[in-house]
Amino acid sequence: MTENVIKENVYEKEEISLKSSSRKVVLALQHLIAMFGATVLVPMLTGLNPSIALFSAGMGTLIFHLCTKGKVPVFLGSSFAFIPVVLAVKEMYNGDLSYAQGGMLVAGLIYVIVSFLIKKIGVEKIERYLPSQVVGPMIIVIGMNLIPTAIDMASNNFLVAGITLGVALLVNFKGKGFFKQLAILTGVIVGYLVSLKLGLVDLNLVKESPVFSLPPFNLPKFDIGAIAIIAPVVLAVFMEHIGDITTNGQVVGKNFIEDPGLNRTLLGDGLATMAASLIGGPANTTYGENTGVLALTKNYDPSTLRLAAVFAIALGFVSKVGAFLSTIPVPVMGGISIMLFSMISLVGVQTIKNSKVKFNWKNIIVMSTIIVLGLGGSIIEKKFGVVIGIPINESVKISGLSFAAIIGVLLNAVLNRNVNE
Repeated sequence: MTENVIKENVYEKEEISLKSSSRKVVLALQHLIAMFGATVLVPMLTGLNPSIALFSAGMGTLIFHLCTKGKVPVFLGSSFAFIPVVLAVKEMYNGDLSYAQGGMLVAGLIYVIVSFLIKKIGVEKIERYLPSQVVGPMIIVIGMNLIPTAIDMASNNFLVAGITLGVALLVNFKGKGFFKQLAILTGVIVGYLVSLKLGLVDLNLVKESPVFSLPPFNLPKFDIGAIAIIAPVVLAVFMEHIGDITTNGQVVGKNFIEDPGLNRTLLGDGLATMAASLIGGPANTTYGENTGVLALTKNYDPSTLRLAAVFAIALGFVSKVGAFLSTIPVPVMGGISIMLFSMISLVGVQTIKNSKVKFNWKNIIVMSTIIVLGLGGSIIEKKFGVVIGIPINESVKISGLSFAAIIGVLLNAVLNRNVNE
């Protein structure tokens, strides 16, 4: 009888373990879908190879998790910040993207050097300049700046995008238990089926693709001209990195700037970019799309992101699966992205609320400045002809969120200097 009880307990544990593993796979697939569109879009715009981009994203994510002791639930994908400089280098060197790879590798190396400097200086000194009245608006701007992109994607077919978004919201608000965590996947599946019915899906690419193929890896080349154009982008993306990691921490309820430390997150980002550049992939960055998934599902297990990274690496070699995912219509991804990016902005509002930021004139000026410069900089430039940003060279300037964050940090340091002392 005792033996039967032991066997039943073993079977129960195996069944629970199997259910847990199945759930993790499904959640990982959601993260894969969330990052897929943007990750392959960057190489499509620049001329880099999408399969290498997927492989690089997965590899970079695993490198990041190794550097951060597996504590930060982050996924790294292709960085949009490097698109204009990569295109500039591509034109300069007659289409040879190897020189752009060399520039991105140096940019990654600068990130690594900065991470060691931060370790030496101490993250506490940096945190003093990043209170909630600075971080909250930064997070709001991150989400709000991404929403127009999502709306533009949805504009390809507002009906499909609306159905996708509606289903995802319905599952999120009315779903129960584990099904509630599958809002994104459910929305994408329904949107995809509707698209099939409307004839918006072309499956020929799946039929024509081989089952397996080796991505065309390519080594970088180095030239001072390409490096001079690309490397300064590090100045522009540094504040974005801080914003993304802070946003992720606010969603999860932990301070990742402090533990495992900003130096480790920067190190992971830098090494991931260097590794991607070595094989022909785009520079990596932390993805707001996946932070949106975390906020929606309330599942913060970093191992789920690592499993998604393994899937991304596999997709680099499995052409059929990659081809199938690439058939997901743009409006479907647009509908889902509207929800994900909105969730990020809401996290910013909650950061200000939960930290009980005092709405005195000093903090109001700081928050308003960040939001106005972060969201309306380009509008001010067009309407009044005033340059909003810091020029680095002919093709690059610090603008948008990066410029708004720098001004916000400096403004808060001056206005609230007695608080920081």
